[in-house]
Amino acid sequence: MPSLVAIRHVSFEDLDGFAPAFEARGYKVSYREAPVDDLGASDLAQCDLLVVLGGPIGAYQDDLYPFLKPELALIEKRLKAERPVLGICLGAQLMARALGAKVYAAGFKEIGWSGLNLSAAGRDSPLAKIKSGTRVLHWHNDTFDLPSGATHLASTPRTPNQAFAWKRAGLALQFHLEVSARGLERWYVGHTLEISATPRVTVPRLRADAAKFAGELAPQAKSCLDSWLDGLKG
Repeated sequence: MPSLVAIRHVSFEDLDGFAPAFEARGYKVSYREAPVDDLGASDLAQCDLLVVLGGPIGAYQDDLYPFLKPELALIEKRLKAERPVLGICLGAQLMARALGAKVYAAGFKEIGWSGLNLSAAGRDSPLAKIKSGTRVLHWHNDTFDLPSGATHLASTPRTPNQAFAWKRAGLALQFHLEVSARGLERWYVGHTLEISATPRVTVPRLRADAAKFAGELAPQAKSCLDSWLDGLKG
């Protein structure tokens, strides 16, 4: 049974809709809580798949969150060894930083459901399973430069670097394919202060958009994930 370890930064940002897809493929799934667990443990370096999840902190805030240093070291070690890493939102930013790229405040918040623009490489990648016009969830105020040697996959009008691949083993997604309408109910509580402080973003609107778009996204997101996982076998 292949092993999957997901690094979680806040309890409500988990694998959500991706969990059944991983379990259907036979993965034994476990979590590590980034703020309190040992991120230097050998099972994290050796597991078959590492998933680094999202969270409301900056990938560059080592002074406030010391666990970021061993987390970055773990990600760097796995990517250099070409052991699979999937990064989502903060996880993607940590992957970028581990590969030597700059992560920084974008100067705006991108919160809500909108489409993606795939690059030529993106249209020849697992992200091609996301149909043109399909909306995905964006929830970030940081961005990153594209790491040297990475393959650019996707953008939005405000955020040039939304996804990249690192060789065959690394996939970094600034946006959220894993979310479900039900799972997002936890986000509306956990992120209540950020939502109330962001103009034109409200819980009723986020909930209505999730009800409209999450169901359409789910099978495409699973196809995207399956395509990437299939590619790891080659």
